[in-house]
Amino acid sequence: QVQLVESGGGLVQPGGSLRLSCAASGIDLKYYAIAWFRQAPGKGPEGVSSISSSDGSTAYADSVKGRFTISRDKATNTVYLEMHSLKPEDTAVYYCTYRQYWGQGTQVTVAS
Repeated sequence: QVQLVESGGGLVQPGGSLRLSCAASGIDLKYYAIAWFRQAPGKGPEGVSSISSSDGSTAYADSVKGRFTISRDKATNTVYLEMHSLKPEDTAVYYCTYRQYWGQGTQVTVAS
């Protein structure tokens, strides 16, 4: 059974940083692409970033490019999302996803 568990969210001031983690069980992340989505209050899900299974290539939404970095630790079967220069508009629940599987999400709030 596939399970994805996010952690690392919290309250941070504008300009601050956070690192989100996505711990996976039931799948080996070396072989599967993983994506991060976020959902802000009153809005639909937005794709943030993804990392491929084949060559580890990454992709980012224009809104986070240059500020967020996705990475994968094969030893711990964990995917990370490093977030820097955070803005209030980054406030959302962040989810890691694999195909139809979504974690429970972790809340990121950027406010002073």
